[in-house]
Amino acid sequence: MKRQHIGTFILFLMLLGWQDNILASVKIADLSTKHKKWLTEEVVYIVTNKEKEVFLQLETDRDRDFFIKAFWKQRDPLPATPENEFQEEHYRRINYVNQKFGQGTTKKGWQTDRGKIYVILGKPATIENFGTLDSNVVPTEVWLYQGDFGSSLPSRFHVVFFQEEGIGDYILYSPVRHGPRKLLESYDGDPNYAIDVLSRVNVELANISRSLVPGEPVGRNPRASISSEILLNKILAFPQKKIEDLYAEKLLKFKSLVEVDHSINYVNNNAIVKIIEDKDGLCFVHYAVEPNKLSIGKHGEIYFINLEVYGRVFDFQEKTIYQFQKKVRLDLAPEQIPEIKSKLFSFQDMFPLIPGHFKFDLLIKNPVSKEFTSMETEIRISPSSASLRMSPLVLSPNIEKNSSPKTTKRPFQFGDLQSFPSANNYFSPRDKLFIIFKIYGLTQALFENGIIEFSFFNEDKKVHALRKNVNDYQDRETFLEEFSLAEYAPERYTVQVSILDETKEEILVERENFLISPAAYLPRAWSLSEILPPLDDPSYSHILGSQLLNSGETEKAKVLLEDSYQKNPASLDFGLALTSAYFASQEYQKVDEILSRFLEKAKEESKIYFLLGKSNEHLGKYDKAIYFFKKYLSSFGTHLEILNSLGECYFQTGNREEALSVWKKSLGIAPEQEELKKKIAALEKRE
Repeated sequence: MKRQHIGTFILFLMLLGWQDNILASVKIADLSTKHKKWLTEEVVYIVTNKEKEVFLQLETDRDRDFFIKAFWKQRDPLPATPENEFQEEHYRRINYVNQKFGQGTTKKGWQTDRGKIYVILGKPATIENFGTLDSNVVPTEVWLYQGDFGSSLPSRFHVVFFQEEGIGDYILYSPVRHGPRKLLESYDGDPNYAIDVLSRVNVELANISRSLVPGEPVGRNPRASISSEILLNKILAFPQKKIEDLYAEKLLKFKSLVEVDHSINYVNNNAIVKIIEDKDGLCFVHYAVEPNKLSIGKHGEIYFINLEVYGRVFDFQEKTIYQFQKKVRLDLAPEQIPEIKSKLFSFQDMFPLIPGHFKFDLLIKNPVSKEFTSMETEIRISPSSASLRMSPLVLSPNIEKNSSPKTTKRPFQFGDLQSFPSANNYFSPRDKLFIIFKIYGLTQALFENGIIEFSFFNEDKKVHALRKNVNDYQDRETFLEEFSLAEYAPERYTVQVSILDETKEEILVERENFLISPAAYLPRAWSLSEILPPLDDPSYSHILGSQLLNSGETEKAKVLLEDSYQKNPASLDFGLALTSAYFASQEYQKVDEILSRFLEKAKEESKIYFLLGKSNEHLGKYDKAIYFFKKYLSSFGTHLEILNSLGECYFQTGNREEALSVWKKSLGIAPEQEELKKKIAALEKRE
């Protein structure tokens, strides 16, 4: 556990680069010429609304270039080859229409109706022209498309373009919006007879004018083919329908952690999150994520699962409270593979969290397959108190006894009972339904006279109920009940657990939804659970103390961080977290005393030099501060705050020449520093 929790917020940011900002949309006019052209010209017909929305929320050209790579990779029909056939064909179409349809018009070829359809659908099977020999017909082109367009479009259909009144650009024709009379030259008669006139000129064109789908019966009404209008709308939406654009939204959220190769392989999942309080009032966030698929790696004869997990808890002002990063690897025997491949996979983990209302984001990457999945939810933890309260319900098809509940902790563990919840709460009629939960602050009176009621609802109808006395259960905190599902029809249900006092008044209630599948058997996901140390391990004080520090509760944080450091003074993570709290409370001498013990590790951890330098600067030990600042710069490179502090220390020791040199270097990096400009001007004037 100690290896997976890095420590303080600053260190997490350096490792993960997770941004604490709310992304605002950029106006198209503010984009660079390259990116504006890409969005408004090159992909205007194939980009989805969500992709466009995400693109306009990106803040840098580097992020936009990254997104463009992901955009094309998402559409690559053969990702294993170096070429992107879709991208090459798309730009071939744009070049073609600009040359073919941009002549004799004020528009570029891609802006014309013919150009738009060609970019979307490609080259038609045939093109037939009307209006040159048929003097009564305006110039008209009929494009025939045939082939496999999936379920979106018919296998054979026409697209028609015409010059209105025989002049101008070719317009996309609609049987509903235009009708046959628009294809006739100088026709001002009754629109209802236009189809008869057009039939006498050209029967084939007359049929197409009423329906773009060959063979569709349309009767005598010249505007009867609503299906043609639907077809045209489907054509325009065709490129968007072919793309699962959820990747764009996830890419925006996790862009600092997801490589381009991963960006095309977003995997949907089912997930659950439960807050379960331990006996001493410590709350843990238990979660399970079941991706829809999991690729297994193979090296020689060794099969393995290799995952990278990133978690972030933050408040509603986007301030990070807690972050973690871990790598999970599991080696598998060849005989395990067939069974594993036939089941879903569930990754389960837990972590302690301070009281508050937060958001929780989780990202799981599979380096083997370049897949990634994610989960986002809200978490609310109330301050611990002695008041009567109840945990969320955990539903599980299986419960096992945990042989070592005091020496380790596992996700969804209740004392010595280990539950194995399904992330989607699906059950088969053959399954048992185990309901497990906790009651905190149970009084003696409620234990002796209270009632627990289990009620099952199908929509609003109660289909089953069971009442038991609270004292029927041996454990006074953890409660487990088992139900058979054999008599339940395949439907969605809600189970409600109510706690009633001696007057039969409901004082606590929790609900959970579940579904009984019509399938006689559901293969259960196999789970990979992280194992945590027992509750007396100092890592818990370290984690909670770091969370309190990040949330601004410095004094509370110090109590926990001092406890963890005293129990393990050799831990650099514990030392850094505690000295961060001391620095925040201006106890600079304590920072110097503790971090001086870790100087041999300073070249591996930039924060040691940073805190030592800043603390000695505040203590007025400028020569010592200069030493640590110079060590930082030589080991880790330029840092604006370090440069400014170094210049200040030189100034305080009377070395104005060095101060001026350092401050000018800082100003060259960030010219907008107005206060620094004043310092430099004053120093130069004095010189």
